[in-house]
Amino acid sequence: MANGSNGPTIIRRKKVSGGDGHHGGAWKVAYADFVTAMMAFFMLMWLLNATTEQQRKGIADYFSPTIPINRISGGGSGAFGGDNIFTEDNLSQSGTGINQPTIGQKPMRFESDEDANAAAAEVAALQDLEAILFAQGGESMISDLALRHVVSRLTDEGLVIEIFDLPNATLFEPDSATPSPVAAQIAGVLARLFQSVTNKVAIKGHLQARSVLALDNPIWELSTSRASQMRLLLEAGGLNPLRISRITGSGDRSPAVPDATAPRNNRIEVVLLRSNRP
Repeated sequence: MANGSNGPTIIRRKKVSGGDGHHGGAWKVAYADFVTAMMAFFMLMWLLNATTEQQRKGIADYFSPTIPINRISGGGSGAFGGDNIFTEDNLSQSGTGINQPTIGQKPMRFESDEDANAAAAEVAALQDLEAILFAQGGESMISDLALRHVVSRLTDEGLVIEIFDLPNATLFEPDSATPSPVAAQIAGVLARLFQSVTNKVAIKGHLQARSVLALDNPIWELSTSRASQMRLLLEAGGLNPLRISRITGSGDRSPAVPDATAPRNNRIEVVLLRSNRP
């Protein structure tokens, strides 16, 4: 009998899977989700580092469905409460046209363009005086020996110029209001410097704390007397007496350093007041 057969022919078809590997395409979806989550995480870390507390509150209020966005909660009508997260300078919001100057990290809020522009010009003038005093743009008005006694800061009250004792160089004779030559020199420089503006001037006297066992502890009288003596030195240097707004003695109640008994707390603060301050 021949090998050939007239029986049915059986054909087997083999199904070939796609080229996505043994896991299919699910890993791509998982990887994309992971990358998106990491990007969101790093964006959150950057926002926490690059924004202020006020800006973070504005962002949180914007994404909260139960808290309305308003000027009270977020500081402005925008998503970031009127602030730009890329800079500490508070720029005017779209449509308002008001330039909001700042004092350090604190924004200054105004209701009109005129008030904001006037305040910005005043802040700029105070900053210029500070730069002149410390020779940030050239030669200083004060000697290096006297400059060691002086620091300054711009606050919402005005330009605060702090004159303080050094370990081996004091501003006044011990336990008295008799000024040293360096105090007279600094006062003369400040008097000439203040003639370029018309702001009022406030003077505050501070002292280091003394032992509670001391029988004679005239810190209040002495701090006030030293502030009064600084007033006389400024007037002798050419400052108009009518520009003196107030003189106060704070005793040892406002130490400049954590150790209240440190000589660094013996100081005089001469404040060039902003125009809206009494």
